[in-house]
Amino acid sequence: MTLTKDVVIVGAGAAGMMCAIEAAKRGRSVLLIDHSAKLAEKIRISGGGRCNFTNLHTKPENFVSANPHFCRSALARFTPQDFIALLKKHGIRYHEKKLGQLFCDDSAQQIISMLSEECDAAGVAWQMPSKIENISQVCVNEDVDGKQFVIKTDRNTVIAQSLVIATGGLSIPQIGASAFGYNIAEQFGLTVTALRPGLVGLTFAPQDFAPFADISGVAIDVEVSCNGAVFRENILFTHRGLSGPAILQISSYWRPNDAIHVNLLPQHDVMGFLAEQRRSTQLLSNLLADFLPKRFIKAWVKSLPESAIKPMKQYHDKELQQMAQRLTDWQIKPSGTVGYKKAEVTQGGVDTNQLSSKTMQAKQVTGLYFIGEVIDVTGHLGGFNFQWAWSSGYAAGQYV
Repeated sequence: MTLTKDVVIVGAGAAGMMCAIEAAKRGRSVLLIDHSAKLAEKIRISGGGRCNFTNLHTKPENFVSANPHFCRSALARFTPQDFIALLKKHGIRYHEKKLGQLFCDDSAQQIISMLSEECDAAGVAWQMPSKIENISQVCVNEDVDGKQFVIKTDRNTVIAQSLVIATGGLSIPQIGASAFGYNIAEQFGLTVTALRPGLVGLTFAPQDFAPFADISGVAIDVEVSCNGAVFRENILFTHRGLSGPAILQISSYWRPNDAIHVNLLPQHDVMGFLAEQRRSTQLLSNLLADFLPKRFIKAWVKSLPESAIKPMKQYHDKELQQMAQRLTDWQIKPSGTVGYKKAEVTQGGVDTNQLSSKTMQAKQVTGLYFIGEVIDVTGHLGGFNFQWAWSSGYAAGQYV
């Protein structure tokens, strides 16, 4: 069986459904194809099941890309307020958790249902589960200007003027993530930038992490920095290393062999505090118990030289300065990450220099579009990646 459609979108996730809605509203015949039997699993499991669907403070600076200006146009044309208006239309209640992060009051399924209903209302056709076996671009009909896409699936062959790749990245392979979108980009001559797990926990060599191996579950409010990026949130000790919001954020900037810098007391004048205590007979570990978890202090002290374990009154000026430095710039070198299985997103992707920031179309391949996570645009933690899905999907939907 052969179908003919104006637009075929591969990937019925956040970006794919948004693009389908917008294209169908323009009167385009749209087919959404997805390999999964379950719709939008990544939305369903996000935000602890409540979907952190956007961030009120979204701006281009919240995104990481080799081409940092690429995201500006799409983000300006479909904003968090635009998506909120869609939620209000469907009567979906939501709340701000912190730092502009918006979550559903009830469940992420409400977002999936809303998008599905909008697709149905606009006349979008669905084909899932369905596996794509081959994609080509050829002159199908002499009466039609230019080449068309021929998409061969396990069910049929579909001919389309426009092809949108919204297949996401490599993160969370257990729900079906794959390299499909990157392979299609390369098939049509587009470059894919280096890929790596993003928004992901960091691991450490066993010998480096030995003092902290037994404090899994301890969380601390700190300031973490690496390669010019700085985040003030919690870090969480795990069996293998560090996680928590601040670590997930800094992982987007960390590269192998880099150290990360941790200010353990960002809200305090540490040198002033130590100077005030210099006549005290107490050990530093006892004084720090007012500010940091005792289990962490006990472990952290083990990483200090033996000469540092003494009453405060025995510290010389230089030693106090060194201790202040250790507390405000604790340097630790990760050995790697926990990988794509635990990563929230994939960093890197289709090179944005080869795409139009206005339309998401490949500059050298008429009718081929890329949206969402498959592109080299990665948001910070906190709803920014979903906003990129909505914004890039909306942008492409105006032109496909």
